[in-house]
Amino acid sequence: MQQRELGRSGLKVSALGLGCMGMSEFYGGQNDAGAIATIHRALELGVNFLDTADMYGVGRNEELVGRAIRDRRDRVMLATKFGNMRSPDGGFLGVNGRPDYVRLSCEASLKRLGVEVIDLYYQHRVDPNTPIEDTVGAMADLVREGKVRYLGLSEAAPQTVRRAHAVHPIAALQTEYSLWSRDPEGDILSTVRELGIGFVPYSPLGRGFLTGQIKHIDDLEADDYRRNSPRFQGENFRKNLDLVREIEEMARAKHCTAAQLALAWVLAQGKDIVPIPGTKRTKLLEENVGALDVHLTQADLDRINQILPPGAAVGTRYAAPQMQALDR
Repeated sequence: MQQRELGRSGLKVSALGLGCMGMSEFYGGQNDAGAIATIHRALELGVNFLDTADMYGVGRNEELVGRAIRDRRDRVMLATKFGNMRSPDGGFLGVNGRPDYVRLSCEASLKRLGVEVIDLYYQHRVDPNTPIEDTVGAMADLVREGKVRYLGLSEAAPQTVRRAHAVHPIAALQTEYSLWSRDPEGDILSTVRELGIGFVPYSPLGRGFLTGQIKHIDDLEADDYRRNSPRFQGENFRKNLDLVREIEEMARAKHCTAAQLALAWVLAQGKDIVPIPGTKRTKLLEENVGALDVHLTQADLDRINQILPPGAAVGTRYAAPQMQALDR
Protein backbone atom coordinates (compact mmCIF):
# COMPACT_ATOMS: atom_id res chain seq x y z
CA MET A 1 0.00 0.00 0.00
CA GLN A 2 1.27 3.45 -0.91
CA GLN A 3 1.69 5.91 1.95
CA ARG A 4 1.11 9.65 1.91
CA GLU A 5 1.99 12.31 4.44
CA LEU A 6 -0.79 14.71 5.36
CA GLY A 7 0.85 17.97 4.37
CA ARG A 8 3.98 18.55 6.43
CA SER A 9 2.38 17.29 9.63
CA GLY A 10 4.46 14.13 9.98
CA LEU A 11 1.29 12.01 10.01
CA LYS A 12 1.64 9.30 7.35
CA VAL A 13 -1.36 7.22 6.31
CA SER A 14 -2.36 4.89 3.51
CA ALA A 15 -2.89 6.73 0.22
CA LEU A 16 -6.54 5.71 0.37
CA GLY A 17 -8.61 5.73 3.55
CA LEU A 18 -11.94 4.18 4.49
CA GLY A 19 -14.96 6.27 5.41
CA CYS A 20 -17.09 4.34 7.90
CA MET A 21 -20.19 6.57 8.13
CA GLY A 22 -22.47 4.47 5.91
CA MET A 23 -21.82 1.38 8.02
CA SER A 24 -24.14 2.74 10.71
CA GLU A 25 -26.50 5.28 9.14
CA PHE A 26 -27.63 7.36 6.17
CA TYR A 27 -27.26 4.83 3.35
CA GLY A 28 -29.66 2.15 4.64
CA GLY A 29 -29.12 -1.59 5.03
CA GLN A 30 -26.86 -1.71 8.07
CA ASN A 31 -25.03 -4.98 8.73
CA ASP A 32 -22.50 -4.81 11.55
CA ALA A 33 -20.89 -8.16 10.76
CA GLY A 34 -20.39 -7.21 7.12
CA ALA A 35 -19.05 -3.79 8.10
CA ILE A 36 -16.52 -5.27 10.50
CA ALA A 37 -15.42 -7.73 7.82
CA THR A 38 -14.91 -4.78 5.47
CA ILE A 39 -12.75 -2.97 8.02
CA HIS A 40 -10.69 -6.11 8.58
CA ARG A 41 -10.22 -6.56 4.83
CA ALA A 42 -9.15 -2.92 4.53
CA LEU A 43 -6.42 -3.49 7.09
CA GLU A 44 -5.31 -6.65 5.26
CA LEU A 45 -4.93 -4.57 2.10
CA GLY A 46 -2.94 -1.90 3.94
CA VAL A 47 -5.74 0.66 4.17
CA ASN A 48 -5.02 1.89 7.69
CA PHE A 49 -6.74 5.32 7.71
CA LEU A 50 -10.22 4.85 9.20
CA ASP A 51 -12.65 7.77 9.46
CA THR A 52 -15.65 8.01 11.76
CA ALA A 53 -17.46 10.66 13.85
CA ASP A 54 -19.44 10.83 17.05
CA MET A 55 -22.61 11.83 15.15
CA TYR A 56 -22.66 8.81 12.82
CA GLY A 57 -25.38 6.57 14.13
CA VAL A 58 -25.44 8.76 17.28
CA GLY A 59 -22.26 7.09 18.54
CA ARG A 60 -22.93 3.63 17.14
CA ASN A 61 -20.38 4.00 14.36
CA GLU A 62 -17.56 4.74 16.79
CA GLU A 63 -18.60 1.68 18.81
CA LEU A 64 -18.60 -0.43 15.65
CA VAL A 65 -15.15 0.78 14.59
CA GLY A 66 -13.93 0.20 18.12
CA ARG A 67 -15.06 -3.42 18.03
CA ALA A 68 -13.46 -3.93 14.62
CA ILE A 69 -10.02 -2.65 15.66
CA ARG A 70 -9.93 -3.94 19.24
CA ASP A 71 -7.18 -6.48 18.51
CA ARG A 72 -5.68 -4.45 15.65
CA ARG A 73 -5.17 -1.00 17.16
CA ASP A 74 -1.49 -0.85 16.26
CA ARG A 75 -2.35 -1.17 12.56
CA VAL A 76 -4.80 1.75 12.46
CA MET A 77 -4.59 5.51 11.99
CA LEU A 78 -7.87 6.44 13.62
CA ALA A 79 -9.73 9.65 12.83
CA THR A 80 -12.96 10.83 14.41
CA LYS A 81 -14.87 14.09 14.66
CA PHE A 82 -16.95 16.15 17.07
CA GLY A 83 -19.14 19.24 16.88
CA ASN A 84 -22.43 18.14 15.32
CA MET A 85 -24.77 17.58 18.24
CA ARG A 86 -27.60 15.07 18.07
CA SER A 87 -30.30 13.98 20.46
CA PRO A 88 -30.59 10.32 21.51
CA ASP A 89 -33.35 9.84 18.92
CA GLY A 90 -31.12 11.20 16.16
CA GLY A 91 -32.41 14.76 15.89
CA PHE A 92 -29.85 17.40 14.92
CA LEU A 93 -29.29 19.98 17.64
CA GLY A 94 -26.76 22.29 16.00
CA VAL A 95 -23.00 22.79 16.10
CA ASN A 96 -21.01 23.16 19.30
CA GLY A 97 -17.35 24.18 19.50
CA ARG A 98 -17.25 25.39 23.11
CA PRO A 99 -14.14 24.27 25.00
CA ASP A 100 -16.08 22.32 27.64
CA TYR A 101 -17.95 20.47 24.90
CA VAL A 102 -14.69 19.65 23.10
CA ARG A 103 -13.39 17.85 26.18
CA LEU A 104 -16.65 16.02 26.89
CA SER A 105 -16.88 14.88 23.27
CA CYS A 106 -13.33 13.56 23.23
CA GLU A 107 -13.79 11.62 26.45
CA ALA A 108 -16.99 10.06 25.09
CA SER A 109 -15.35 9.14 21.78
CA LEU A 110 -12.37 7.53 23.51
CA LYS A 111 -14.76 5.39 25.53
CA ARG A 112 -16.90 4.34 22.57
CA LEU A 113 -13.83 3.56 20.44
CA GLY A 114 -12.16 1.70 23.28
CA VAL A 115 -8.82 3.43 22.72
CA GLU A 116 -6.47 5.58 24.77
CA VAL A 117 -5.63 8.07 22.03
CA ILE A 118 -7.23 9.37 18.83
CA ASP A 119 -4.73 9.77 16.00
CA LEU A 120 -6.56 12.61 14.20
CA TYR A 121 -9.33 14.61 15.88
CA TYR A 122 -11.43 16.87 13.69
CA GLN A 123 -13.91 19.61 14.43
CA HIS A 124 -16.73 18.35 12.20
CA ARG A 125 -18.27 21.75 11.51
CA VAL A 126 -17.24 25.22 12.63
CA ASP A 127 -19.36 26.73 15.41
CA PRO A 128 -20.30 30.28 14.36
CA ASN A 129 -20.90 31.23 17.99
CA THR A 130 -17.50 30.16 19.35
CA PRO A 131 -14.20 31.69 18.19
CA ILE A 132 -12.15 29.08 16.39
CA GLU A 133 -9.22 30.06 18.62
CA ASP A 134 -11.17 28.86 21.67
CA THR A 135 -12.16 25.58 20.06
CA VAL A 136 -8.69 24.75 18.78
CA GLY A 137 -7.18 25.85 22.06
CA ALA A 138 -9.26 23.19 23.82
CA MET A 139 -8.29 20.64 21.18
CA ALA A 140 -4.63 21.53 21.70
CA ASP A 141 -5.03 20.80 25.41
CA LEU A 142 -6.09 17.27 24.45
CA VAL A 143 -2.86 16.88 22.45
CA ARG A 144 -0.78 18.00 25.42
CA GLU A 145 -2.62 15.51 27.62
CA GLY A 146 -1.90 12.63 25.23
CA LYS A 147 -5.53 11.97 24.33
CA VAL A 148 -5.15 13.17 20.73
CA ARG A 149 -2.13 13.09 18.40
CA TYR A 150 -3.07 15.45 15.57
CA LEU A 151 -5.79 18.02 14.93
CA GLY A 152 -8.03 18.55 11.93
CA LEU A 153 -10.91 20.66 10.68
CA SER A 154 -13.80 19.76 8.39
CA GLU A 155 -15.51 22.09 5.91
CA ALA A 156 -13.72 25.17 7.26
CA ALA A 157 -13.16 28.33 5.23
CA PRO A 158 -9.58 29.38 4.36
CA GLN A 159 -9.53 32.28 6.84
CA THR A 160 -10.77 29.97 9.60
CA VAL A 161 -8.05 27.45 8.76
CA ARG A 162 -5.43 30.18 9.05
CA ARG A 163 -6.70 31.32 12.44
CA ALA A 164 -6.86 27.76 13.72
CA HIS A 165 -3.39 26.89 12.46
CA ALA A 166 -1.98 29.92 14.30
CA VAL A 167 -3.18 28.42 17.60
CA HIS A 168 -1.98 24.86 17.00
CA PRO A 169 -0.73 23.06 13.86
CA ILE A 170 -3.60 21.61 11.86
CA ALA A 171 -2.65 18.32 10.19
CA ALA A 172 -5.61 17.94 7.83
CA LEU A 173 -8.62 19.67 6.38
CA GLN A 174 -11.47 17.37 5.42
CA THR A 175 -13.87 18.66 2.77
CA GLU A 176 -16.05 17.12 0.10
CA TYR A 177 -14.06 16.86 -3.13
CA SER A 178 -14.70 14.82 -6.24
CA LEU A 179 -15.26 15.17 -9.95
CA TRP A 180 -18.65 16.72 -9.23
CA SER A 181 -17.66 18.72 -6.14
CA ARG A 182 -14.61 20.77 -7.15
CA ASP A 183 -15.23 23.74 -4.87
CA PRO A 184 -11.94 23.31 -2.93
CA GLU A 185 -9.90 24.10 -6.04
CA GLY A 186 -8.58 27.59 -5.62
CA ASP A 187 -8.49 29.24 -2.20
CA ILE A 188 -8.95 26.12 -0.07
CA LEU A 189 -6.28 23.96 -1.66
CA SER A 190 -3.86 26.86 -2.05
CA THR A 191 -4.28 27.76 1.63
CA VAL A 192 -3.69 24.27 3.02
CA ARG A 193 -0.70 23.79 0.76
CA GLU A 194 0.81 27.09 1.83
CA LEU A 195 0.42 26.09 5.48
CA GLY A 196 1.57 22.49 5.05
CA ILE A 197 -1.82 20.99 5.87
CA GLY A 198 -2.97 17.73 4.31
CA PHE A 199 -6.25 17.50 2.41
CA VAL A 200 -8.73 14.67 3.01
CA PRO A 201 -11.59 14.52 0.49
CA TYR A 202 -14.76 12.87 1.73
CA SER A 203 -17.37 11.57 -0.72
CA PRO A 204 -14.74 11.30 -3.48
CA LEU A 205 -17.22 9.16 -5.42
CA GLY A 206 -19.97 11.76 -5.27
CA ARG A 207 -21.91 9.79 -2.63
CA GLY A 208 -21.81 6.81 -4.95
CA PHE A 209 -23.21 8.63 -7.98
CA LEU A 210 -19.89 8.61 -9.84
CA THR A 211 -19.69 4.80 -9.64
CA GLY A 212 -22.40 4.53 -12.29
CA GLN A 213 -24.29 2.06 -10.14
CA ILE A 214 -27.16 4.44 -9.37
CA LYS A 215 -29.31 4.66 -12.50
CA HIS A 216 -32.67 5.47 -10.91
CA ILE A 217 -33.68 7.09 -7.64
CA ASP A 218 -35.35 3.80 -6.70
CA ASP A 219 -31.93 2.16 -6.70
CA LEU A 220 -31.61 3.81 -3.27
CA GLU A 221 -33.31 2.29 -0.25
CA ALA A 222 -36.35 4.05 1.18
CA ASP A 223 -34.40 5.36 4.19
CA ASP A 224 -31.35 6.46 2.18
CA TYR A 225 -30.74 10.14 2.93
CA ARG A 226 -29.46 10.76 -0.60
CA ARG A 227 -33.08 10.80 -1.73
CA ASN A 228 -33.26 14.27 -0.17
CA SER A 229 -30.07 15.55 -1.82
CA PRO A 230 -30.67 18.16 -4.55
CA ARG A 231 -28.26 16.38 -6.89
CA PHE A 232 -30.28 13.16 -6.71
CA GLN A 233 -33.64 14.73 -7.46
CA GLY A 234 -35.70 15.22 -10.62
CA GLU A 235 -34.06 16.92 -13.57
CA ASN A 236 -30.81 17.33 -11.59
CA PHE A 237 -30.54 13.54 -11.36
CA ARG A 238 -31.04 13.09 -15.10
CA LYS A 239 -28.50 15.75 -16.07
CA ASN A 240 -25.90 14.41 -13.64
CA LEU A 241 -26.46 10.90 -14.95
CA ASP A 242 -25.54 12.08 -18.44
CA LEU A 243 -22.17 13.24 -17.10
CA VAL A 244 -21.56 9.89 -15.40
CA ARG A 245 -22.28 8.00 -18.62
CA GLU A 246 -19.35 9.79 -20.24
CA ILE A 247 -17.11 8.85 -17.30
CA GLU A 248 -18.24 5.23 -17.66
CA GLU A 249 -17.34 5.27 -21.36
CA MET A 250 -13.87 6.62 -20.61
CA ALA A 251 -13.40 4.03 -17.83
CA ARG A 252 -14.15 1.21 -20.26
CA ALA A 253 -11.45 2.53 -22.55
CA LYS A 254 -9.03 2.56 -19.59
CA HIS A 255 -10.06 -1.00 -18.59
CA CYS A 256 -11.20 0.12 -15.16
CA THR A 257 -14.48 0.92 -13.47
CA ALA A 258 -16.05 4.35 -13.26
CA ALA A 259 -15.39 4.35 -9.50
CA GLN A 260 -11.71 3.60 -10.06
CA LEU A 261 -11.42 6.35 -12.66
CA ALA A 262 -13.07 8.88 -10.34
CA LEU A 263 -10.79 7.94 -7.44
CA ALA A 264 -7.71 7.92 -9.63
CA TRP A 265 -8.55 11.47 -10.67
CA VAL A 266 -8.72 12.62 -7.02
CA LEU A 267 -5.46 10.83 -6.20
CA ALA A 268 -3.80 12.53 -9.18
CA GLN A 269 -4.58 16.01 -7.82
CA GLY A 270 -1.62 15.91 -5.41
CA LYS A 271 0.45 13.68 -3.16
CA ASP A 272 -0.89 15.60 -0.15
CA ILE A 273 -4.44 14.40 -0.88
CA VAL A 274 -5.84 11.28 0.80
CA PRO A 275 -9.42 10.45 -0.22
CA ILE A 276 -11.62 8.41 2.12
CA PRO A 277 -14.25 6.65 0.00
CA GLY A 278 -16.87 5.01 2.17
CA THR A 279 -18.25 1.53 1.73
CA LYS A 280 -19.66 -1.23 3.89
CA ARG A 281 -19.01 -4.00 1.38
CA THR A 282 -15.73 -5.87 0.94
CA LYS A 283 -16.17 -6.20 -2.83
CA LEU A 284 -16.51 -2.43 -3.28
CA LEU A 285 -13.57 -1.80 -0.96
CA GLU A 286 -11.37 -4.00 -3.13
CA GLU A 287 -12.60 -2.19 -6.24
CA ASN A 288 -11.73 1.17 -4.67
CA VAL A 289 -8.22 0.04 -3.74
CA GLY A 290 -7.75 -0.94 -7.38
CA ALA A 291 -7.85 2.77 -8.24
CA LEU A 292 -4.28 3.02 -6.99
CA ASP A 293 -3.20 1.00 -10.03
CA VAL A 294 -4.97 3.25 -12.55
CA HIS A 295 -2.55 5.60 -14.28
CA LEU A 296 -3.99 8.74 -15.82
CA THR A 297 -2.01 10.52 -18.51
CA GLN A 298 -2.19 14.25 -19.00
CA ALA A 299 -4.44 13.56 -21.99
CA ASP A 300 -6.73 11.54 -19.70
CA LEU A 301 -6.86 14.36 -17.17
CA ASP A 302 -7.62 16.88 -19.89
CA ARG A 303 -10.44 14.70 -21.20
CA ILE A 304 -11.93 14.26 -17.72
CA ASN A 305 -11.77 18.00 -17.21
CA GLN A 306 -13.73 18.51 -20.42
CA ILE A 307 -16.42 16.09 -19.27
CA LEU A 308 -16.71 17.35 -15.71
CA PRO A 309 -15.22 20.84 -15.36
CA PRO A 310 -15.74 22.78 -12.11
CA GLY A 311 -19.42 23.49 -11.63
CA ALA A 312 -20.64 20.82 -14.05
CA ALA A 313 -22.74 18.95 -11.49
CA VAL A 314 -26.32 20.18 -11.22
CA GLY A 315 -27.72 20.94 -7.76
CA THR A 316 -26.12 21.89 -4.45
CA ARG A 317 -24.15 19.43 -2.34
CA TYR A 318 -26.65 19.53 0.52
CA ALA A 319 -30.14 20.86 1.11
CA ALA A 320 -30.30 24.57 1.97
CA PRO A 321 -30.20 24.27 5.82
CA GLN A 322 -27.07 22.12 5.70
CA MET A 323 -25.38 24.35 3.15
CA GLN A 324 -25.55 27.20 5.67
CA ALA A 325 -23.22 25.28 7.98
CA LEU A 326 -20.42 25.07 5.40
CA ASP A 327 -17.43 27.29 4.65
CA ARG A 328 -17.37 29.13 7.98
